[in-house]
Amino acid sequence: MTGFSDRVEQVSISGIREVFEAAGDDAINLGLGQPDFPTPEHARQAAVEAIEAGEADAYTSNKGTRELREAISAKHERDNDLSVDPADVIATAGGSEALHLALEAHVDAGEEVLIPDPGFVAYDALTRLAGGEPVPVALREDLTLDPGAVEDAITEDTAAFVVNSPGNPTGAVQSEEDVREFARIADEHDVLCLSDEVYEHIVFEGDHHSPMEFAESDNVVVVNACSKTYSMTGWRLGWVAASERRIERMLRVHQYAQACASAPAQFAAEAALAGPQEPVEEMVAAFEERRDVLLDGFADMGIDCPTPKGAFYAMPEVPDGWVDEVIDRGVVVVPGEAFGDHGAGHARISYATDLETLKEAIEVMRGATEAIR
Repeated sequence: MTGFSDRVEQVSISGIREVFEAAGDDAINLGLGQPDFPTPEHARQAAVEAIEAGEADAYTSNKGTRELREAISAKHERDNDLSVDPADVIATAGGSEALHLALEAHVDAGEEVLIPDPGFVAYDALTRLAGGEPVPVALREDLTLDPGAVEDAITEDTAAFVVNSPGNPTGAVQSEEDVREFARIADEHDVLCLSDEVYEHIVFEGDHHSPMEFAESDNVVVVNACSKTYSMTGWRLGWVAASERRIERMLRVHQYAQACASAPAQFAAEAALAGPQEPVEEMVAAFEERRDVLLDGFADMGIDCPTPKGAFYAMPEVPDGWVDEVIDRGVVVVPGEAFGDHGAGHARISYATDLETLKEAIEVMRGATEAIR
């Protein structure tokens, strides 16, 4: 009887999705990480016009349209002070495919990839699917990744380490000093720094920095997407940026696994990146207001929660049984252990929902907290 590969047997269904699928239709969902804002109108209209003109019917270049890659290049210059040649960009089916390409192209069987713990669920799974061995690196008390801990964890088998700022599930933003250190580590140890920058524009305190700004080698690969910044999760449009030699290897995976990103989504993404950025600013302001309301609620409940400086997640420390009690009362949250062993004793709360609903959820969480104390 035909069996299954060892790689796929090491991977389970995402704990986030399990919670989401198990929730009832009437539940308040603070589990899934997607903005509750519409895609900007000018981006949607660009896709509609491309479809109606017949411009989105065919395959694009494997790397994506020239116009989209030029918009991505201009975005890196504008937002990150980075010179990225359009030829050194691949448009992907969301940030998840970009992570997949980077790991498939750079990790051999048995090699180690250092990942934040707690960290985004895909890092562990995609490392295993690439044949690698994920090595969790515990976060600091403020839920940031310590460059010293990363450097201490490097062995002769280490192929890469992952940096995610702002972070999912933590909302933490790495300092410029930390990011400079990550670049130094990649240079000095000749290991790949895989920088997940999908939430880069959703920052409330501090500034976003990319390790690519500071690296002296080409040992940084940047993953990004339109999903969170432009509320385009369903469009599945991301990208990977790296040196020519690294892009060429990742393209070998992409052209057989995906061929090209969705053509209509590419037209929408080009317009989103190059067009007015006010919708992003408005969305970020709304997320910051919601964050503050949620933090005030946790403080009133006596629940400790490091202040998330970006993204739209909070990761409070919660009592035993709290997550189950909250879910039983009709609010979906994700247990911290879904993001790694060091997530135990925490919960991830997504505040990507309207303020009225968030306030309702806070009252449910308050009741759950009182019930188990």
